[in-house]
Amino acid sequence: MALPDRRLAACALAAVLALAVLHTWPLAANPGGLSRNDNADTMLNEWIVAWVAHQAPRAPLHLFDANIFHPERLTLAYSEHMAVQGLMAAPLSWMGASPVLAYNLVMLAGFALSALALWFVVWRWTGSSVAGFVAGSLLAFNAHTLTRLPHLQALHTEFLPIALFAFDRLLTHRRLRDAFLLGIAAALQALTSNYLLVFTAMALGLAAVVRADEWLRPFTRRTAGLLGLAAALGAALVVPFLVPYYLVQQEQGLTRTLDDVARYSSTWRDYLSTAGRLHYAAWSYRFAEGTTALFPGAVATALACYGLIAAPGWRDRRIRMMAVIGLAGVAMSFGPALPGYGLLYHVLPILQGLRGAARFGFLGLVAVAVLAGFGIAALGARLGSRRWWPAFAAVIVIAVHVGALRAPLVYRPFPGIPRIYQTLAAPDVTAVAEFPFYTPATVLRNAPYVLNSTAYWKPLVNGYSGFVPPGYVGIADALRGFPDDRSRDELRTLGVSHAVIHLDAYGSSAEAMAAVLHDTPWLELVAVDGPVRIYKLVTS
Repeated sequence: MALPDRRLAACALAAVLALAVLHTWPLAANPGGLSRNDNADTMLNEWIVAWVAHQAPRAPLHLFDANIFHPERLTLAYSEHMAVQGLMAAPLSWMGASPVLAYNLVMLAGFALSALALWFVVWRWTGSSVAGFVAGSLLAFNAHTLTRLPHLQALHTEFLPIALFAFDRLLTHRRLRDAFLLGIAAALQALTSNYLLVFTAMALGLAAVVRADEWLRPFTRRTAGLLGLAAALGAALVVPFLVPYYLVQQEQGLTRTLDDVARYSSTWRDYLSTAGRLHYAAWSYRFAEGTTALFPGAVATALACYGLIAAPGWRDRRIRMMAVIGLAGVAMSFGPALPGYGLLYHVLPILQGLRGAARFGFLGLVAVAVLAGFGIAALGARLGSRRWWPAFAAVIVIAVHVGALRAPLVYRPFPGIPRIYQTLAAPDVTAVAEFPFYTPATVLRNAPYVLNSTAYWKPLVNGYSGFVPPGYVGIADALRGFPDDRSRDELRTLGVSHAVIHLDAYGSSAEAMAAVLHDTPWLELVAVDGPVRIYKLVTS
């Protein structure tokens, strides 16, 4: 595999890092003190990344037995496990970085690595570094990714381009090393997100169909064998991470209904939706409310169309492959409105765990990025000898980023995990419950509790995730009257040793709650920090 010149690669890396800083500004100015913690999903994902970094070196076989929703097991499988992002963040966590700092740095890395990966692939496919830079920019910085900052799982797409590259190389050169690269890259992408697992499998499956003539003929039997080897390697790496999801589906009923999928599927409005300042202010605000931003960009669309019609156009097997992948992704994004989606939903159990069918539209954005790269490469082949071509190419690059730009973004200050939570790291703490204890209908308000648990990592009865286990309903009901006798008995049954009370969350009842807590004989005050109090449950 030919690698780019070191100077060129270093320039590309510096450029994509600078663009990641630009598009998320002012985050890089204070990555440990700024956050998107106004969104409960951000806090959940910060906790997930921190949990993987904490648990992987200690008890990797129990990675999914996370500390939330005690006493349930396999609670990490209630959401995305993000094993790859967690391992990326691990060195930061081990050096003492806060969950917010680790999350933000890994997020910036996701933008940069995704852009760099597709830059490399399109550069290799077209011979044009400018084409690669445009394609990488469109993959990493687009209407969709720039509205997904709370969802780290959507921002690490760097392995999909490498998997497609390895697939193409395998068909062309039929080498064992390409099969290994294909299997490993596909597995790594699958381990960043369950959605991306499905998207990657779908993209590679469609690529195999579109280019079946290159591996089905008798004299290409070796190619078919290498593809099988890559698939087996990828499956061996991924299946252990899927087993917990299967068990939770069977034991807890974690399944998204077709009605859920329909509610989170695309309409034509999604493909006109963008939060980019230029387009949003001019016209997209009419379509953006309640949609998934999937607008590919005016410049990107024009370049992609040119890539389809300019020589070699449709005759190029890579262009055909990417066009089919993109069209299929757009079609699938309409969910049950697409004829046949319901059949696939029942035949492929993994689809029953995906609620946001609209996110299939991401494959359309991937295709547009690659085809736009081919488009600008075709323009360069035609106009590259003109003196004004470098300036024109620079204008195209700038236009791509201006169309997507949302910065400066609004972040919430993050003062750090309150120091009082370090009290709960003591050996006598067996399990923790935080109050107010929110019901399933308001469970997202548990997100700060979940993030704060990274200070002590003891079992936490509270929880927030993409799924609420049925047992949580009964626990919430039993703790409704805390600190009454029924809640005392429930906490003891759960093995809870300490309770955290947020008096400021009780509003006008705060003083009355403080008085009741003071008069409750089975609660012993052990720490106070403003409105936050920690009590130990007295057994005698």
